[in-house]
Amino acid sequence: MLYRLILAALVAAPLTASASSFAVAAPAPDTTGAAPAAGSARRWYQPAHVVLQTGGGLGMVAGGVGFSLKDRLDLDILVGYVPEKYAGSALSLASAKLLFSPWTLPLSPKLSVKPLSVGGYFSYTHGTLNDEEPNQYQPGYYWFSTDTRIGPLLGSRLSYALPPTASGRHRNLSAYYEFSTNDLYLVSYVQNTKSLSPADILTLSLGLKLDI
Repeated sequence: MLYRLILAALVAAPLTASASSFAVAAPAPDTTGAAPAAGSARRWYQPAHVVLQTGGGLGMVAGGVGFSLKDRLDLDILVGYVPEKYAGSALSLASAKLLFSPWTLPLSPKLSVKPLSVGGYFSYTHGTLNDEEPNQYQPGYYWFSTDTRIGPLLGSRLSYALPPTASGRHRNLSAYYEFSTNDLYLVSYVQNTKSLSPADILTLSLGLKLDI
């Protein structure tokens, strides 16, 4: 029940923000998008936030750091894990997500929403299908890679403004959801359009981002 409530709130946030943006003549001040204080500018290679998420094909639990490459463009590097009881063998995953968020809409002095984030991801899995049982399958049995996946991402982010850092840098605590799929799922869908629906090839991730 809690999972469904969180998902419903996140999905509803972009709609609420879009409606409020047309209901007022001038947008409210974007307190979360203000320029950093002098002397607090961050280099592109310095982590801008930490990330914790579940699902999305990147691990039952995944965590890492994110970088602000340019305005509205983020790169997240994650390490995920799936216990043996859920995958046949313990899986560890290394992933990279590139996300572009073109708009930030204020909801209140403390709340803002990024109604649309689009991008893609790449993941590598160590501990793949039955790799503890060599020679179980003939060469070429799996025509696709069992350890690398790429795919598109689509989501949204709701942010709460926290007190600034000692150097005056603004920061947020954000909750997000992302729908994704991958190359293998897309090929399966194209080959089985009568048996599969788009919902069958989508995965959902829920996560938190904390600016640092």
